[in-house]
Amino acid sequence: MGGFMKRQDIHKVLIIGSGPIIIGQACEFDYSGTQACKALKKLGYEIVLVNSNPATIMTDPDTADITYIEPLNVERLEQIIEKERPDALLPNLGGQSGLNLCSELQAAGVLDKYNVKVIGVQVDAIERGEDRIEFKKTMNALGVEMARSDVAYSVDEALAIADKLGYPVVLRPAYTMGGAGGGLVYNKEELKTVCARGLQASLVGQVLVEESILGWEELELEVVRDAEGNIITVCFIENIDPLGVHTGDSFCAAPMLTISEECQKRLQEQAYKIVESVQVIGGTNVQFAHDPVTDRIIVIEINPRTSRSSALASKATGFPIALVSAMLACGLTLKDIPCGKYGTLDKYVPDGDYVVIKFARWAFEKFKGVEDKLGTQMRAVGEVMSIGKNYKEAFQKAIRSLETGRYGLGHVKNFDQLSKEELLKRLATPSSERHFLMYEALRKGATVDEIFELTKVKAYFIEQMKELVEEEEEILKHKGEMISDEQLTAAKKDGFSDKYLSQLLEIPEEEIRNRRIAIGVEEAWEGVHVSGTKDRAYYYSTYNASDKDPVSDKQKIMILGGGPNRIGQGIEFDYCCVHAAMALKKLGFETIIVNCNPETVSTDYDTSDKLYFEPLTLEDVLSIYKKEKPLGVIAQFGGQTPLNLAAELEKNGVRILGTAPAVIDLAEDRDLFRAMMEKLEIPMPESGMAVTVDDAIRIANNIGYPVMVRPSYVLGGRGMEVVYDDESMAEYMKAAVGVTPDRPILIDRFLNHALECEADAISDGTHAFVPAVMEHIELAGVHSGDSACILPSVHISPENVATIKEYTRKIAEEMHVRGLMNMQYAIEKGKVFVLEANPRASRTVPLVSKVCNIRMVPLATDIITSEITGRPSPVPALKEQNIPYHGVKEAVFPFNMFQEVDPVLGPEMRSTGEVLGLSVSCGEAFFKAQEAVQSKLPLEGTVLISVNNKDKDEVVEVAKSLVGDGFKIVATSGTYAYLTAAGVPAVKANKLYEGRPDISDMIANGEIQLIVNSPIGKSGVQDDSYLRKAAIKAKVPYITTVAAAKATAEGIHYVKTHKMEELKSLQELHSEITDL
Repeated sequence: MGGFMKRQDIHKVLIIGSGPIIIGQACEFDYSGTQACKALKKLGYEIVLVNSNPATIMTDPDTADITYIEPLNVERLEQIIEKERPDALLPNLGGQSGLNLCSELQAAGVLDKYNVKVIGVQVDAIERGEDRIEFKKTMNALGVEMARSDVAYSVDEALAIADKLGYPVVLRPAYTMGGAGGGLVYNKEELKTVCARGLQASLVGQVLVEESILGWEELELEVVRDAEGNIITVCFIENIDPLGVHTGDSFCAAPMLTISEECQKRLQEQAYKIVESVQVIGGTNVQFAHDPVTDRIIVIEINPRTSRSSALASKATGFPIALVSAMLACGLTLKDIPCGKYGTLDKYVPDGDYVVIKFARWAFEKFKGVEDKLGTQMRAVGEVMSIGKNYKEAFQKAIRSLETGRYGLGHVKNFDQLSKEELLKRLATPSSERHFLMYEALRKGATVDEIFELTKVKAYFIEQMKELVEEEEEILKHKGEMISDEQLTAAKKDGFSDKYLSQLLEIPEEEIRNRRIAIGVEEAWEGVHVSGTKDRAYYYSTYNASDKDPVSDKQKIMILGGGPNRIGQGIEFDYCCVHAAMALKKLGFETIIVNCNPETVSTDYDTSDKLYFEPLTLEDVLSIYKKEKPLGVIAQFGGQTPLNLAAELEKNGVRILGTAPAVIDLAEDRDLFRAMMEKLEIPMPESGMAVTVDDAIRIANNIGYPVMVRPSYVLGGRGMEVVYDDESMAEYMKAAVGVTPDRPILIDRFLNHALECEADAISDGTHAFVPAVMEHIELAGVHSGDSACILPSVHISPENVATIKEYTRKIAEEMHVRGLMNMQYAIEKGKVFVLEANPRASRTVPLVSKVCNIRMVPLATDIITSEITGRPSPVPALKEQNIPYHGVKEAVFPFNMFQEVDPVLGPEMRSTGEVLGLSVSCGEAFFKAQEAVQSKLPLEGTVLISVNNKDKDEVVEVAKSLVGDGFKIVATSGTYAYLTAAGVPAVKANKLYEGRPDISDMIANGEIQLIVNSPIGKSGVQDDSYLRKAAIKAKVPYITTVAAAKATAEGIHYVKTHKMEELKSLQELHSEITDL
């Protein structure tokens, strides 16, 4: 590549990451940021990277040259810019956060002050793309049509505009993403509510009111432009769900399957005009609406940055948009980048002969009281992508990739019991179950037209589905026996999975697999060429083509990925898979990754030697295993996904490397695990198992209330609750679904006021090493994934730390853990109890690796493969270290997207992502972590305290500390009486129904800067939830546990009494660690 083309006026580039994973901004930005770092390093630039999210590959000390894990805001960035003096800033790889920050830095004069050039996208271009008024002006000048609309700065203005346009109208606040704060409204009352919310959500208090284009086709183009004005279209994406469902929730196809060539040409011409005028260099996503009735095309919006769609487009076509965008930002052109398929990239056209489907994954079951309906606000927490030769094959592959326990489209929940009328009634509102309801409606005889009228999903897609239903009905005539070879062959070509066929026919999956192999019906693989490379490709399976997948005879190891992002299993597991691939390469193996998540670094073409973009099911993994014949498979890095497959794979002769699947099952089996703990003389909280209400009440009374109850087979704490008395216990047991003697309800003593902590260990089966113990800030009872935590621990006595390390070693050795393991403990009155053992990689691995500067996954990979390589174990050489600083992890929640949910933390995990604050002082680290989750703690003002009786003692010291730091205290009646009695000056405030002005008025009027509120026990959880919801609405930092309140007071005190320290990069912090 000609180095003479790159810009010589810049040497050091600053890249802004996108921060924690939230709904609307997920792993795709880790993928784009990591790719950009690769490109810039190759071109010889020095990279400074800032991101607050520790779970990413981009914040690894090896990815950029200088890495800051700091809150993403103007003050912190100015400190970094002042210290590092970068020549340029590349803002279009960090999602909406990166773009907004760039605009704010420009507005604050920081970029000019330190002479930082913005590359890739100009600041005024961000405004032309993001500011609704500017964008409209640009479009009018180009003669590109937009939805009829007007801008409002108040509710009254909005009402007047809506009258002119006619209801329904859509409200869109400026400078937000994931559709936050907006919505579709059908009448004046709805408009008043949503508009008030939107004005508040917008950075600039500006809301666009536009005509409704509900039911139109939503079409996206992903285009790339260089500095010379060469433009190519990387991908045409058709949303199968029509407008009215956010694109992040829409089911989509690439290429466009029902849009005429002529219409695609018009879309392309308009997209090129827009990108030309906005002058973006790199990737841009352009969203259009097309009315199939009048043939009107209007542009909805552009994203002048890499986005969720550009990650999808990259993986769908093999064109690495972020990588190419970063090169173009540095002055190269498309003509400078060679490509084995097209010569150079300016000649690229999307010409793959396959169909790609994207399907979203939601988490409605985690949020009680949230209605499962889809609209203009994004709700999905993850997505899968599948590739097939035709629509049916790709569609059915996508469904089995989702890991929702569904291997086909039919017989979901009780949908096949519902009448046609009931099914059609449910189809009137879009929901996450829409396509599964359509399938059953077709089975019950609904016509294509009836479904089209209700859903506006195009007839072609409904007809394809109807053919699948008809095929399935034929198969169902043969229940209990094998279908004919012709039928089996046809079903496989149409994407029916072995497992689904076995469910329909009620015969073992193995029989179906054996029969199909006997008649020669096996998966074949085709490659997707990677643009900009000579001949790299990744592979997808199909039953509709001959095999074109060359296999090497090197020593290979296969890594199973984590599948779609979801709450409880996110980017942390992808981080582990990527590190495993890098470590295996260094050990000389050829690496194979199997995964189906288009957002991640693991599905980047050069993370592994060979990528299979496939669902993680027995059928698909076994086919690849048979084809590639690897020496073994690693299942412990991808979260629950590969572990669920491990035992079945082993049964079929697959060699699972590392900890044996049987050991992993042993840790899940409460009785076996308890027996092992008794043998090792390690204490556990008393517990029992119950199937009936009477059992449960008897056990609970023996143990003593409060108790923790939960079903026996879940990840991420689904269905866990703390129960305080017989009555609630009876209610829980009655509501529990599917409890059987082999799936009982588990009941444990709830450790009251216990400090919870966890330890990650690296074990070789005979020795184990614990880099540091993590101390949770929230007490036992809050899911570990949701609790803030301090690392290394601060408030655990040295004896207890030693005990935890010793127990962890004993358990790892007893269980013969080979690789990584995570242990959860609680300390009650100075005694350490074991809560659970997870003999696999956990979500804290990236956190521990970064804070302690230890490469946990490579060490584990070395151990796992030692049975092949014969290398000695690295564990005995690992030394205890002195880490002279602290990290505080804080979780990020989607409560702002689910305004009807009470944001109280409990045993069920509900966070989508995390941030890390680093500092010499644990208090300041906590302060920074709060700042990073956009909940910056105040240094002056008024604190509202309203806590339940059991917390009143402890809250006194918090209140005293805050008063000492100059805060005013406002408290509700009970707390007020208690504080004043203890000599803390406070003012009494009215609760709801105690007369106005009450606390919610004070919060809404901005009179409160911080809220400390623990729920009042059983009935109180309902009673005072309005207070926490009001806090979220007014963006006031709120704290729901006394433990977190103590950390808050400590953090505020530290920041008020110390001068701001110079920020240190991760690399500088690591250089301060010493061996003990």
